[in-house]
Amino acid sequence: MNKYDINGQNKQKAKATYFKPVLSNSRFWQLLMLMIILIISALAYADKTSTKVPQITVYKSPTCGCCTKWIKHLEKNGFRVESINSKKMQELKRTIGVNPKYQSCHTGLIDGYYIEGHVPAKDIKRLLKEKPHAIGLSVPGMPMGSPGMEGPRKDPYSVLLIKKDKTTEVYSKN
Repeated sequence: MNKYDINGQNKQKAKATYFKPVLSNSRFWQLLMLMIILIISALAYADKTSTKVPQITVYKSPTCGCCTKWIKHLEKNGFRVESINSKKMQELKRTIGVNPKYQSCHTGLIDGYYIEGHVPAKDIKRLLKEKPHAIGLSVPGMPMGSPGMEGPRKDPYSVLLIKKDKTTEVYSKN
């Protein structure tokens, strides 16, 4: 077999000139590293944006309508809600440490805090942003006009910040 073509050129050498790589080795590795960095950055960004949706677990009586309305209020305001029906709400509140004078009909748990009663979503978002030295927020009782208790009238109410030393302060007035 002849290794030269009819023009007398080496066939192997001729083949190599036709199939020269478009990129040099170092350029190829630079582009590959850039692609890897871009993919990792995109994944990190996607991970951060997915964690911006606050997740709250809400314990409520299976028959409570205002609790369901409050959950809908949270969902409309960007919260992801896990709802758990319980017939042992008083036991749960005692275990969590909710003082009876601050209790309401449902209890939420989010990011190490408890949310007792009809607390507006904006106050929960503020709590998560500020991260005060506290155990939770409470709207004692069931004031008319609070989220989940909408109706023909709106009573004034306060959201209380329950501090770790069990004292309270007004967190917001509504």
